[in-house]
Amino acid sequence: MAPRPGGEWSSALSHLALGVVSLHAALSTAQCTNGHLMCAGCFIHLLADARLKEEQATCPNCRCEISKSLCCRNLAVEKAVSELPSECGFCLCQFPRSILERHQKEECQDRVTQCKYKRIGCPWHGPFHELTVHEAACAHPTKTGNELMEILDEMDQSHRKEMQLYNSIFSLLSFEKIGYTEVQFRPYRTDDFITRLYYETPRFTVLNQTWVLKARVNDSERNPNLSCKRTLSFQLLLKSKVTAPLECSFLLLKGPYDDVKISPVIYHFVFTNESNETDYVPLPIVDSVECNKLLAAKNINLRLFLFQIQK
Repeated sequence: MAPRPGGEWSSALSHLALGVVSLHAALSTAQCTNGHLMCAGCFIHLLADARLKEEQATCPNCRCEISKSLCCRNLAVEKAVSELPSECGFCLCQFPRSILERHQKEECQDRVTQCKYKRIGCPWHGPFHELTVHEAACAHPTKTGNELMEILDEMDQSHRKEMQLYNSIFSLLSFEKIGYTEVQFRPYRTDDFITRLYYETPRFTVLNQTWVLKARVNDSERNPNLSCKRTLSFQLLLKSKVTAPLECSFLLLKGPYDDVKISPVIYHFVFTNESNETDYVPLPIVDSVECNKLLAAKNINLRLFLFQIQK
């Protein structure tokens, strides 16, 4: 295999991760009531598009209604698909889909790998069959202590934000007043001439106060259904009156029965009677695929944590 620059190998790793997701989607199917098949990824995308356009999702072939309750998996087809040949993204050889993921991760001699000295700063990415030669000649094990300290300092900076987040969460857990609740975002439409989709929760009580959450897609752009990239942002509103400013930290996480991937981000706001709603802030979903999972659901179920900061 011809050598590639380091940036291309990093890109190849990303494509492999996406390919694995696509492979799982291809192996899982949804079948409409008339027997037409869709891969799981397309099925979720159709449901999400229908939500954005305020339409009933339909089968692309026969236009019958589709939903998670109306459609079912076709295990016979999934078994047959798993035996079909598919091309490895590295060596370009053909393998049954059922073993392709294992081949790409563990067996392919051209799979992208990293130097074992990456923990002390080696940036090398390359095909597995070149790994032994590279590690034998890698200069990082022979670097001086001062050189390694400079490399480790740079690596520490990239981890500092992550550690700061976890330390902040642990600090918040020591607060006297902590509240959490399951929230359910329900879809609604604006009253504009061109209606826009938004989500809102029923009123709920946390920390002896009444609250509402709102959410919108792609910051309320005109036609989010035409965009491949999809995001959600949310806003927290205080509905009850307060006698003094209420300073809070808050974060949204996935609910106990959902598999959507949300990275924790802590937001902070001081609520008063005059300023009782936050700005819209990003819901830190991993990617557009995860966003489509939320949009495809009848309601969005998440868990809200509130921490009251006392002076």
